Amino acid sequence: MAFPTVETLEDCADFSKTVKPFIPQLYALPAKVLDVIARRESLLELYAETNPLISGFAISVVLGAVFLVVAEINRNYSQVDRAWSLLPTLYIAHFNAWARLAGISSQRLDAVLFFSTVWSARLTFNYWRKGGYSVGSEDYRWEIIRQYVPKAAFHIFNWTFISFIQSILLFALAAPAYPILLSSQFEPNLTSSDIAYTSIQLLLILTEWIADQQQWDYQNAKKQYRQSAKIPSGFKQADLDRGFITSGLWAYSRHPNFACEQTIWFVLYQWSCYATRNLYSWAGVGPSFLILLFQGSTWLTELITASKYPEYKAYQRQVGMFAPTWLGGYKIPPAKAPKVIRTSELAKKIEEKEKRKQK
Repeated sequence: MAFPTVETLEDCADFSKTVKPFIPQLYALPAKVLDVIARRESLLELYAETNPLISGFAISVVLGAVFLVVAEINRNYSQVDRAWSLLPTLYIAHFNAWARLAGISSQRLDAVLFFSTVWSARLTFNYWRKGGYSVGSEDYRWEIIRQYVPKAAFHIFNWTFISFIQSILLFALAAPAYPILLSSQFEPNLTSSDIAYTSIQLLLILTEWIADQQQWDYQNAKKQYRQSAKIPSGFKQADLDRGFITSGLWAYSRHPNFACEQTIWFVLYQWSCYATRNLYSWAGVGPSFLILLFQGSTWLTELITASKYPEYKAYQRQVGMFAPTWLGGYKIPPAKAPKVIRTSELAKKIEEKEKRKQK
């Protein structure tokens, strides 16, 4: 049996009732897959008989192995990055497809899949236009990390975090869809609260898109300015000379896109809590780990940026990393006025210097 027995909405987020009983399926799944392939039978029946949380987790482990092999062969460690914008949505589609096979109608899951599809479209487009899918493209931070980490240690880092943990994390981000799936037995129709959650998610995605576009326009203007020495329309020379964007949403948050990204998956988790009438649940593991991951990756990003641009430290002091610290926006530090030395002061210093020599 792949579907847990739940009696109340609250049970739908109970780890002991909805997850723990199905863990043995994970251990038995590889042998079952091989047996089905050997018998040349359809995998669809096995898919329907396996709990969707277990099969989804198993897929993330298999993909982790694929990412590992490809990364080691190509010596390129951005393999997970190329799939980042797609996998959470595919996992949510997996929960949706499994629900339909099980005869469970879920407008809530449809709404979750809708916002996630929009999220994937935005992130995939932005990653593509920045050259992320180009042959040999790799996150610049990996090269910097390799300079300071022993080769053997970096390979271990790839075998654990880069390939497997990140792959599993992408599944964990979508895991709150599982309690929502289970809750659909009790409330299959879309409610006003579900519409509100969907609207919040779309608003966050729109904010991400605006932040991405502002950054894209600035970087293109800076590139054009450095190549031609001509200031593009809508920009000031001082802004381009600074080297990093401080206008628009970036005047209030140093990483508005990162802030929205973390919030999107935390809101999905909260959506699952609301759907199951729980204040918290095990489904918060993925969003919580994502927030911790962003703390580390953003710290490294800013460390690199601050080493390149002198004014960045002043920007850090005024503007919050994710959430705005004040509504005034970024203010350019005033230039230090040169110290004026009066003629009388200069003569006095020369006189004192002569006296010291005579002594």
